[in-house]
Order: sequence, then structure tokens, then C-alpha cells
Amino acid sequence: MTTVVPELGQRVVAGLIAAYYEDDKYARTGRRLVLVHGRYAEGGKDHFSVPVGASRERRGVRVAHATSVLGITDAWHSHQRGDHKGDLLVVTTDVADELVGLDVQGEMLTSQIVTVDKADIAKQLFRAADIDPRMREKPWKWLPDALIAAQPEDGWPQRGAVLTLDAAMRALIGQRLELEGVADGGASVDMDALLAWAGTSGAPERFAALPEEEREGIAEWLEQSAGEAAPLLLRLAGGGQGADAMALGVLASVLSGEAPPPDATLALGALFGKVRFSLPELRAYTRAVEGTLTRWIGEAASPQGERARRRVLDVVERADALAGSAGLTDALADSSFLPSGFRARLHRLAGALEEGPQAAQETLKQVEDHHLAAVFHLDEVRTASMAVRLARWLDEPVPSVSSVDQAVHAHIAEWGWVDRAVARLRGPRPDPLVTRAYEALCRATSRRRDELDEAFATELRTWVRYARNQADGSGGALLVEDVLERIAEPLTKNRLPVIIVVSGMSGAVAAELGEKLTEAGRWNELAASGGRRSAAVATVPSITAGSRLALIAGELPEAVPQDGRSAERAEKDAFAAFWSRHELQGALFHPGDVPGPSGQPLDAPLVAALAADSETVVGVVLEAVEDRLAHAEPSDPVDWSAEAVPYLPELLNAARGQGRPVVLVSGSGHVRDRGVAVTAAERVESARWRTGPTAGEGEVELAGPRVLENGGRVTAAWREEVHYTPRKAGYQGGAALAEMAVPVLVLTPNVELIPSGWAVLPPEKAEPSWWRPRAAEAAVPKGTRPVQRRPEEAAPEPDPQDAAPPSGEGETDAPTVQDSTEAAPPTLGNRVVGTKIYERQLRFVRAKPHRKAVAAVIDALDQAGGKLSLAAVVAAVTASGGRAPRQPEGLVTVLTRLLNVEGYDVIGMTDARTRVQLSRAQLLEQFELSGGDA
Repeated sequence: MTTVVPELGQRVVAGLIAAYYEDDKYARTGRRLVLVHGRYAEGGKDHFSVPVGASRERRGVRVAHATSVLGITDAWHSHQRGDHKGDLLVVTTDVADELVGLDVQGEMLTSQIVTVDKADIAKQLFRAADIDPRMREKPWKWLPDALIAAQPEDGWPQRGAVLTLDAAMRALIGQRLELEGVADGGASVDMDALLAWAGTSGAPERFAALPEEEREGIAEWLEQSAGEAAPLLLRLAGGGQGADAMALGVLASVLSGEAPPPDATLALGALFGKVRFSLPELRAYTRAVEGTLTRWIGEAASPQGERARRRVLDVVERADALAGSAGLTDALADSSFLPSGFRARLHRLAGALEEGPQAAQETLKQVEDHHLAAVFHLDEVRTASMAVRLARWLDEPVPSVSSVDQAVHAHIAEWGWVDRAVARLRGPRPDPLVTRAYEALCRATSRRRDELDEAFATELRTWVRYARNQADGSGGALLVEDVLERIAEPLTKNRLPVIIVVSGMSGAVAAELGEKLTEAGRWNELAASGGRRSAAVATVPSITAGSRLALIAGELPEAVPQDGRSAERAEKDAFAAFWSRHELQGALFHPGDVPGPSGQPLDAPLVAALAADSETVVGVVLEAVEDRLAHAEPSDPVDWSAEAVPYLPELLNAARGQGRPVVLVSGSGHVRDRGVAVTAAERVESARWRTGPTAGEGEVELAGPRVLENGGRVTAAWREEVHYTPRKAGYQGGAALAEMAVPVLVLTPNVELIPSGWAVLPPEKAEPSWWRPRAAEAAVPKGTRPVQRRPEEAAPEPDPQDAAPPSGEGETDAPTVQDSTEAAPPTLGNRVVGTKIYERQLRFVRAKPHRKAVAAVIDALDQAGGKLSLAAVVAAVTASGGRAPRQPEGLVTVLTRLLNVEGYDVIGMTDARTRVQLSRAQLLEQFELSGGDA
């Protein structure tokens, strides 16, 4: 019987040498001849080096082949005479052991011809004492060969005393697939890593070039370790479609239904080419791709997520292109990953806007649920949300104007929010269908707003003759010149306020600024009696020169300065004089006084005036709104946050640091450009007012003591389209509500410093009723598993002060259930705090909040549909007679320990930790209550 002589490649020979040199007994002999049973592969290098031993010192190796004892002897003698006689000589041969003479044996590293056992070589390459026996048998007999061939330049890392099959496969896959950290056991092999690998350049092609048995073995192992989707991914990579592997997985969702359309099946099959798949396998692959894509989208949402953003866009844009080429775009219109799927949802919303607010809200939810919405289409989602809000407002009863005071308050509380939404919707959009829907909505809104402005102008024409104010007891309006006296001065009883005059700030701008300043919980908005945001009436015409001076002086000016330097001097003197009358110092800073030297956000005199020990009421004028209206393109969308107003964040931070309240106010508002040409008129003085004769269409004649120009008589535009000067982003000076209504926001960084007669105004109360839909709480199936939180997610131990009971009401020894609820109305909150389960939960908090406070928070959340701002939760506590917590989040932490029974999510923070959310269904289930309130 003829013995088969194995062919040995360079890798096997190198592995064999490295394995023997791991054993010191061979390394110490100094012998340099190794006879190996086999034949050296044709074309293999006959001279190379091998890293050996613990030091990985490289040892030269020469290889020769001999078919006889004489040939072996000649090869050895030739090696000794050569220039590299210090190298090892490896002679492959088929000569039997017993034929080798003693003279040759004396030079051999081993006492006999080495028979190659590739499993042993693999074991030695990993410096292991033993090897998993499965690697010597089918179906894994190919693995030692692969490990030898794939050995990295600096050798395999040691993986323990026994080289297990899993350790060997992880090492091989890490090397073959070039997955960083996998070969040495530091990283896992999962679908995320494999899908990322499939899209890399060159790596899938190198995998495709591996022997078929090795490719199949890798696929089989990955199916068990990374999931059932792995084999299909590797087939795609092996078939040259690795770059499109994720895109194809996105498209495969077209077959996820019970009965996939035949045309879609054929089209998808054509895209997969020669790569075969079963339907269950394809669905598993789709789930894996969508899971990975979802995680990448999550990474893209972070500030450092630019690489993830690009990676996601590469996939979804390629998927859209493939869908278009295969005629699958319509079939994938419901895709929650494709950009075309997002566009299709926006198109459905455009149609739903005509059907009414309920249909629009349902469709908006679909738009928001698209996976690309929050990261890649956030601007479009916000605009769509504004469109739905307008649809809700238009569905409300038609509002009316009964007086100037009623109208300006309605504008600040509601109609200014309408203007904010319209401003968001105006301007060109990339999608004509959506643009037309938004334009129709804006036209309907403008018609109603014009009716309100016309009715207000009619009331204003009569009112302006004698201009009643609130102070005279006749129920008149708050005048702009009374803002300091009636709003800012009462604040001085606790801390001296900072008055920031944002010139040109309209009700729409104030609505957005107020929302963004309070949503993070760093500022609380306050309201005086009546529980609403304050609103004042500007002077006529509603331009900065007169109305801002009236605001700052606390009285109507006798004359309006006509140049900037005179105006600044007059305002500084008037501000100081007003506070002097109240026995306080007042210092006003204009835009040029605010910035500090290089590296300093604020100038030194301003910083000194803001200091806690300063006895100065600080006023600061900021002109960002006016500047932006003057220089922005008319069609540019304008979003307002504190960062959009230069120096406002720095001023707010300084005020907060000194514990000072802030009054955010303007002298007058503005109207946005409506895209129409200049209105021809006589004796024009400014963009929105003139001294010409009888009022025309869209205008009103105004005369009286509050008219500060032209001897007390002007003609002003009330219709927003009217402007007498060239187009810009916005205009001032007219008689529209957006110009005449002056918003006044009072902010405090610390609820413990709320003055007498004031209370927190939660965002929910500042918003109009139609701004947010009332969300219905979904029922949670019985037996839903609790959320297991990682240790790093555990809430910190709250400050006991944050959970303190109302003044004078301690809960030392908790009363019995009957005593605690005897006189309480049967609201949901009172029912919860009256249960034995609640009694048991009290053990988990150190400082026990009063039952009334907990019940009030539960009831407030329940009435709001399950979600409230932190400010609204604080307001619920104080309304129950409790003391406002220093840290509202500490109160929520206490509530989670009380209400999240056995780890179930009953209550917690949401929306980037700006709002509190309650699950009514979970609350009822965990406290074993029925669904009714009685």
C-alpha cells in the first residue's frame, strides 16, 4: 500500500518550527536540521524567517526536498557550506525513519522524521497544553489547517491551557474577517460587527477567496454564535455583494408579510442575484439588519455621531436607489427606514391635513415613528408638528376680540403661538405636494388672523384715545410703561431682578424662548395673580424708539430721540431715574456695553453690576431680533432659542449664578414678511406707519396721548401684508397684534425665592390647549416584565430636603390606611396613597413626602394624560400645600422609589429628562386598583 505524502506549505513549515521552539528542550539542543514527512509545495519560498520562543526572535529557515538518504545528506552538507549555515534547514522527504543513518540523526532537532499533525501544530501555535478533540474530527478537521494558514505575523495570542473550538474559531474569524479585537478575545462577534465588516473595502473579497470548506465552517459557527442571519450575510459577501448587504436587508422587509406580493418577490430575487435564500432566513436577516441600523441611528443622534450618520445615510440612500431600480419603491412605501418611506408618510400627512386634526395627528405619529425622523429629518418633523397644531387651532371655535386687554393677553397666550407655527411653515419646501398643503393651511390661518387683527385695530382706535390701564381699577390693559412698576419692582422684595429687553420680541418669539428656557428645568417661569403670562400694550407707532423708551422710563416720554446716541443716553438716564424713585440703583447696558475683552463673555462693569452683593437693578438691551429681521432673507425660517440671541445665554447664566430673577420683555413686537410687494402710500415714515391722509385697506387711523409721533395722530397698518418700505424678514410700527402686544416673561432660577403673590407657571399652562394632543395611556398587559436597570443607571440618593413634607406636616409614624384617606376625595392619587402596597413602599425612602403631595402629583399627571413638565409637577406639590423642592429631579427620584413597585416603570423621566411620565395602567396594576376613579 502506497503512503500518501502530504503537501506542506510555508505556513505549515513555519508553524511546525514555531511549535517545536516553544519547547525549551528542543531550543537548547542547538541543532539545525529538521526532517519532515511530506513534500514542500511547489513555488513556496525556500528561505524565510519565523518568530520563535517567548521573545518572538526571528529565526532563519531554509527548505529543501529530498527523496533519498543521499539527497538528505547532500542537502545538509550544502547548507553547512552556504552563507546562511546558522539558519535551520527543513528537509521534506518520503524516506522511512529506519533508513536515516546515525550521522544524520546526530544533526537532527528531533530523533526521528517529523510527521505533521496540524492539530498539534495549531495547539503549539497558541501555546496550549491540549486541544479540543473536535478539531481532529469532521466537520472541524479543516480548522487546524486554517489556523496555521491564518496565523498573524506576530503569532496567535495565548488562549488558555486548552485551545477550545470556540476560542479557535473566534481567533480565526477575527483574522480572516479582519475584525479588530475579536482574535484576542476582546470583542464579540455579533451581527453589528459582521454587517459593518461586509461594507468594508476588500475584506469580503478576501473572504470569498478562502477555501469553500473554510467558508462554510465559518458560516456554520457564526450561525450559532451571531444568529441565524449570519450565513446569508456571508453568502452575500462571498458572492460579491458585501457592499450592498445592509441595503438589501432593508429592502427585504417587503417580504415580511404573511403573503408577500409575487412581483416584489421576483424583484428582490433579482437584486440578490445568485445568492439563494429561504423566506424564514430572509426575514431573520431583515430583523438583524434593522436592529443594527436602529443602533447606528441611535449613535448618529449623539454630538459625536457624524461617522454613524454617514454610515446610516450610505445604507438607506443605497437601499432607496436599489428599490427604484427594481421597481420596489411603491411596495416599500411603508418602510420605516427608507428616505422614500419618510417622504411617503409626509405625503399622507399632507392629505390628512384636509381631513381634520384627528386624522392629521394619527398620520403625524407615523411620520414621527419613522426611524430617520428624529436624527435626519428633525426639521421636517417639527414643521409637520406645527402644521398639525394649526389644524387643531383651526378646528377650535372661532375666537373673538372684546377689548384691547383681552386681545393682547389672548395673543400672548394663544395667537402668538399661531404666528410661531405659521412662521415655521412659510417658505419654500423641497417637496411640492407638502408645500401646497402647508400653504393652504397658512392661507386659512392668515384669514382668521386677519379677522382678529382687524377687530383689534377697531378696538385700538377707540381705546388709544384714553388708554386705560390696570392701575386705575377700571379693568384696563397693562401698558408698556407700567411693566417696571407693576412686574419688575415687586420682585425686588426678594432679590434684585435683571431686566433683559429683547427689542422686537413678539409673542411668537417669546413663546419659543419661554418654552426652550424652561424645558430643561434650569429656569422656572412665574405668573402673578391670574396664573397667566403677562402682556402689555406698546405705544403707537409700535417702533423701538418710542415704545422701548416708555418701557425703560416707566412713563410716556415727552419727546422721542431721533438718533441712536441720544436714544441710548435718554434710556440710561430714564432707567436710573425710575429706580432712584424706588430708592434703588439702576444701570442700563446697551449692546455695545455687553461684550467683554477677548476671552471674557461679559464686560467688567456689567459683571460687577450683576454680582450678588451689588445693590443695582440691572437692565440690558439686546437687539438680536431687530438685527435678524433687518438682515435675514424674507424666506429664511427663524427659530428662536437663547443661543440665537447673542449674549442672552451668558446673561442668563450670570443671573442664575447670582440667584437673580429675570424679566424678559420687549418694547414692541413685529410681523413677518408675507412675500408681497411694497404697498404704495403717501407720507411714509417707516415700514408700517405713515402720516398720510385717510386710512386705506388694511390700515387704521390712531390718535391720542399714546401716539408719540406726528403730534399724536398716525395711520398704521393692521394687515400683515402691508409694508411701505422694501422687503426684509420682518417689520415694526403697525397696529397688528403681533406688533402691539408686548410679552413679559418672569423667570427665576430658584422656586424658593418666589415672591408673595406669584406662582410657578408650568409650560403646560403657558401653552394654548391645542398645542399638544391629549395622549391616551396605553394599557400594559398583565405580567409585563419589570425593567431591570444596570447599576450605572440607578438614581442617586436624593437630598432629604427635596422630598420634604409640607411645612408643619411630618410623616414620622405613618398613619393607618383608614386614617390617611378618611377625608380625602376618592381621586386616583388618594386611592394609591391609601393602599397597603404604598405603606410597604414607604420603607424604600428616607425622607417621606406627604401623602397629599404624592396624591397631587399623581392626579395632575393623570389629568394631563400621563405627562407633565418638571415645573408642573412642582406646581402640583405647592398647590397641595407642600414646599417646593430645591431639586425637582430629586422629588421624581423619591416618587420612582415609591411608585415603581418591583422595578416596573410606573413613573419616570422622559423627553431628555425634561418631563415626568406616568403609566396609569401600570399604576393601577401594581397597586391592585380598579380602573375607575370612584
